[in-house]
Amino acid sequence: MTGTVPTAVSDPKADALVANPEFLSVLQQGARHMIELYDRFPRTARLVSAQQKWLLTQAAYALHLERDPADPLSGITASRLLDSINDFGAASRNTATAFLSELLAYKLIRDVPGSTSKRSRPLEPTEASHEAMGLWFRGQMRSLDLLDQGNRVETLEANPEIFRHAQPIAARRLIADKAWREPPLSISCFVWTEYGGLILDDFVARLINLIPEDGHHRVEGFRFSELSNHYSLSRTHVRRLFVRAEALGSMNVRDGSGTRKTILASASFIQEYQRWQAVKFSALNDAYRQAVQSIDLENTSPEDT
Repeated sequence: MTGTVPTAVSDPKADALVANPEFLSVLQQGARHMIELYDRFPRTARLVSAQQKWLLTQAAYALHLERDPADPLSGITASRLLDSINDFGAASRNTATAFLSELLAYKLIRDVPGSTSKRSRPLEPTEASHEAMGLWFRGQMRSLDLLDQGNRVETLEANPEIFRHAQPIAARRLIADKAWREPPLSISCFVWTEYGGLILDDFVARLINLIPEDGHHRVEGFRFSELSNHYSLSRTHVRRLFVRAEALGSMNVRDGSGTRKTILASASFIQEYQRWQAVKFSALNDAYRQAVQSIDLENTSPEDT
């Protein structure tokens, strides 16, 4: 990624999102969208369901979008990917290299056709990766539209270049922002664990009461086996995530009938989740606006420019 990296500061726009009474409901809809993406692209979704791989994926895709066809060393290479995240300690050289090898093995990236570079191995996303990333970005814009009745999705569909401009801006900002990169322990115990992001999305989508009752949000009829089967994970792995969360005081897991459980998630845990998500949405909204301005679109509503 190129350009000046912004310094992470407190974001009043993120605070305003958290204060929006509709925010948690919109986050639930967004979580359901992520589950739909998993069902459509299970291999891709599982590869980016941990925070470190999410950061690497966004960085790599930004490098691709900023690629200069005249420069054979631009775009995605292991060294450039490491350079883009090295300042923030998000991954080691071995981790970045192994991640690209994994993407190659699953045919989510490929060698750039016709490359003759002997100094590096330039790579590019495959069609499946393009489709998945585009649908992810569209889903994020839809969530923002739901919050302020904007027309981002409509504008995006009419002007696909918005995505190409906005994704690198958002990726650069989020990788640099410690508030997103290193979420609170209650969140990181899920998202810094393999597949933990999927499990957290699924859990949030099941919340029954969006307004806390006696300091808790409630999930009923919860089964570890259901998550295990849906996401092709061991029950032990799923159960371990919730045991960690319970040890942190984020939730209280209560036995119900049979294998069903009632989980009481603390209001503070859900609040931390909302604040963390708000950092992402604030960055994406700013990136969208900058992209719209950079390509000088006409007939765009005031709230989106």
